[in-house]
Amino acid sequence: MASGVGRRYRPDPTRCRPPDVARKVTGPRAGADERDAPALGLVAAPGLCDPPPAVIRLDNVAKRHGSQILYVDASMGVFKGEKVGLVGPNGAGKSTIFRLITREDSPDEGTVSVDRGVTIGYFDQNVGEMAGRSILAEAMAGAGAVSVLAAELHALEEAMADPDRADELDKLVERFGEVQPRFDELGGYQLEARAREILAGLGFDPDVADRDVGALSGGWKMRVALARILLMNPDALLLDEPTNHLDLESILWLENFLRGFPGAIIMTSHDRELLNRLCTKIVEIDGGEITTYSGNFDFYEQKRDLAAVQHEASYARQQAMLAKEQAFIDRFAARASHAAQVQSRVKKLEKIDKVQPPRRRKVVEFEFRNPPRSGDDVVRLEKVGKRYGQRVVYDGFDFTIRRLERWCVMGINGAGKSTLLKLVAGAATPDSGRVVPGASVKLGYFAQHAMELIDGSLTVLEQLEHDHPRAGGGALRNLLGAFGFSGDDVDKPCRILSGGERVRVVLATMLYEPPNFLVLDEPTNHLDLDTKHMLTRALSTFEGTMLFVSHDRRFLAELSNRVLELGPDGAHVYGGGYLEYVAQSHHEAPGMRS
Repeated sequence: MASGVGRRYRPDPTRCRPPDVARKVTGPRAGADERDAPALGLVAAPGLCDPPPAVIRLDNVAKRHGSQILYVDASMGVFKGEKVGLVGPNGAGKSTIFRLITREDSPDEGTVSVDRGVTIGYFDQNVGEMAGRSILAEAMAGAGAVSVLAAELHALEEAMADPDRADELDKLVERFGEVQPRFDELGGYQLEARAREILAGLGFDPDVADRDVGALSGGWKMRVALARILLMNPDALLLDEPTNHLDLESILWLENFLRGFPGAIIMTSHDRELLNRLCTKIVEIDGGEITTYSGNFDFYEQKRDLAAVQHEASYARQQAMLAKEQAFIDRFAARASHAAQVQSRVKKLEKIDKVQPPRRRKVVEFEFRNPPRSGDDVVRLEKVGKRYGQRVVYDGFDFTIRRLERWCVMGINGAGKSTLLKLVAGAATPDSGRVVPGASVKLGYFAQHAMELIDGSLTVLEQLEHDHPRAGGGALRNLLGAFGFSGDDVDKPCRILSGGERVRVVLATMLYEPPNFLVLDEPTNHLDLDTKHMLTRALSTFEGTMLFVSHDRRFLAELSNRVLELGPDGAHVYGGGYLEYVAQSHHEAPGMRS
């Protein structure tokens, strides 16, 4: 096994606590500090000391959904203070791990246990109903025991002030005297301030916290749901794609918050940079197996690829040896003079532990055909003005994009990033000034609402055939294969596609006949890590001009060669790409001033 790749977690049954913990339990915290864990985060070889007990354990777990086997004899452990990234292909069973830990699902075999006294906060993509309360109240309602005490204190205060309940006053005062010290001990009087701080970190302006939560869009409700879990301050956080719907400033704030979180974290994320900066252990689920790697995501990829190369080499060597032995057996099987040798080799082959054929990871690739050449000036904005009601977005704005430039646009929410892209793409018109396209410009525009334009009654292949009626079926199938739709996937009805699959369909249809000017508004939203990697690699070889907005730091760093930062004091241009922008501006996003 490659250096750095951990063995499966095998706890000592004589030292494990019983699996008697519910989702939220009160009592003393348990578990060991991460510094006491072995270097690989796993049990050492026989004869060495056992590690401290894990906060969360999966022991010899098997689970299937219908005919699909998710795990077979799978084990993992998470220690106090560890920050674990859970990775694997779509459908491998990452979200099922969370449901097993929270007892929303149960294993077919094996045990899943949480240490006694450990509280768990679980964030997933199903936020449920949110209405009837303010944004602040909704966030505070998820703070666990302290929020329950806050509600009881409020009710007691109202009851004590009610003349009709004067005969109960002594009893109410006595109960208030019991609840108030506990509320204070749990930091209840700082609860509102903490809630406002977390909401601000997740992008809420201070003046909106008291508005009705029911008026928010789905994406902003997701932020409220995340704020509830963070405010709860549990012993362990389970975070299923927490950066979906967050802008770059909020992602950076969340990263910093989680870095200082003292408990255990298990998270899935499509943000590679977040996994690299935050995680100290990567747990991969693939092909029914759970494998643990010590280190961040880049380390995991290196060791996984090295292990795959070594496995393939071992398999090839064994196959060559087996073929040689079988050839001898076939050649001399009928000769009595060689009977003993033949039988000896047959028995030898029967006893050999066969190396399993390597699982080859499906790597999707897409290469642009060379687009037609545009003029040197791709688009010019001359004295452009744009406002929405009383809010002025642009006033006398001048901006020129030249051929082969790759502009990323930075700015806090409301700075006008999407508006700029709409103006350039012709999806919005300026109130004053003009937008002048250059000569021979062929535009490809990916808007945030582009997924809504897909016809749910069509299959994936039919959607592309509708958009490109002159294209051959083979060419479209090859294109869809590059975007992760192979075999029967092309016959999926578009109405059942996930958000990431819809993005891939839109990108595929947009890139079939390559434009020479790409305008992309958050193209990586909902994309998994592999598809992001494929798209980034493809765009890195694109021989055209780009203008884009993204909250993915890897995407920004690898594709931009110019940065336009929009702020209240006007627009600022930075030569060089995103990394040069960070070095020159001393911040990773406009809302994160140093």
